[in-house]
Amino acid sequence: MTATASVIVVSRNRPDYLLRCLTGIEQLSHPAFEIIVVADPAGLAALRDAGFADRVTMAAYDEANISAARNIGLGLAAGEIVAFIDDDAVPEPTWLAHLTQPFEGSDIAAAGGYVIGRNGISFQHRARRVDGTGAHADLQLNGTAPEVFTAAPGQGIKTEGTNCAFRSGLLREMGGFDPAYRFYLDETDVNLRLAALGHRTAIVPLAQVHHGVAPSAYRRADRMPRSLSVIGASQAVFLRRHAPDVPHEPVLDDMRRDQRARLLRHMVAGTCEPRDVSRLLDTLETGFAEGRARDLSPLPPLPAPSRTFAPFVPRTRFGGTATLSGRIWSAGRARRAAMESVRGGARTTLYLFSYTTLRHSVRFRDEGFWEQSGGLFGKSKRSEHSFRPINFTNRLQKEHDRTHLVRIVA
Repeated sequence: MTATASVIVVSRNRPDYLLRCLTGIEQLSHPAFEIIVVADPAGLAALRDAGFADRVTMAAYDEANISAARNIGLGLAAGEIVAFIDDDAVPEPTWLAHLTQPFEGSDIAAAGGYVIGRNGISFQHRARRVDGTGAHADLQLNGTAPEVFTAAPGQGIKTEGTNCAFRSGLLREMGGFDPAYRFYLDETDVNLRLAALGHRTAIVPLAQVHHGVAPSAYRRADRMPRSLSVIGASQAVFLRRHAPDVPHEPVLDDMRRDQRARLLRHMVAGTCEPRDVSRLLDTLETGFAEGRARDLSPLPPLPAPSRTFAPFVPRTRFGGTATLSGRIWSAGRARRAAMESVRGGARTTLYLFSYTTLRHSVRFRDEGFWEQSGGLFGKSKRSEHSFRPINFTNRLQKEHDRTHLVRIVA
């Protein structure tokens, strides 16, 4: 029997992204899930205007603390499994079904999937291990089947905050997310706490979400940081929690070097000025000092939800899938056909090719369909050759085959 799942979305100052995220969640193939949205007033108003209010559970929260917001959602989650996705992400239709599958008949405590980056094709995050300083190392998986890992104290299995799931009762018993992490390393802290208790985590390659990394209070649309204080504070808190016996300054020095290199890349790209580098590095130091001073109280268990499970009912009953294609010069007509396909209940992908070698990109449009565009002879995976002679029919089949395990619902 399929376990019930609660999907929690936290949103602040991004109502348009939130609506697109929910439009994607609406097409999930999982048979028994509810949606809980913890958002600011603008986000909740957008949900009401778009007709989501009577189909999702909403909670108001308008502070810059993602851990506290997630705990509010966890306190409302009536599903056996609780899954998290960011408001600037969109799941593949099979995401939740794949992500929750390892929990059935297994003693695993958590699961994490793969995260696709801005171009909609390359992976942003896959499988990693993390230690008590926050340092990562890749995990090698064989194929696309889920693999279960048993972590050791001080060596957690990394799950990404925009694509992770936990047994809801266990996560509440552990106290949920630590509000000392207002942003950054909040889910990694949970990974290390699970490891300390000897729990197992599944990595699920086919549980995929697209993560655009939208602008926020912490970064601009070009990914240029507005301030580094929040990540500096979280790093200091993380070291206090998980590496109390390790000298902290060498770890913080590594972070200083990494952030300086990041800012210099922005400067070379023309997205910041030399004076911004020193100013932002000063905010990193401010964050370190703040994190050293934050209260690290024990986390009491969170109470079980008082509400009952409320299965999400989509406005459109989605059945199978549809694949549409066209030339770039007929994009308008092709997109109108794609919108009509979605209204008819098909999870729809539109391919638009030009007679060029342009690289391909994929995005989920606000209208509710996936769109892949690029040159007929261009590459989709970044490891491919820049030019590949191929006809339209074969290229369409190639791209369909690349995504069918996560996009196609039987």
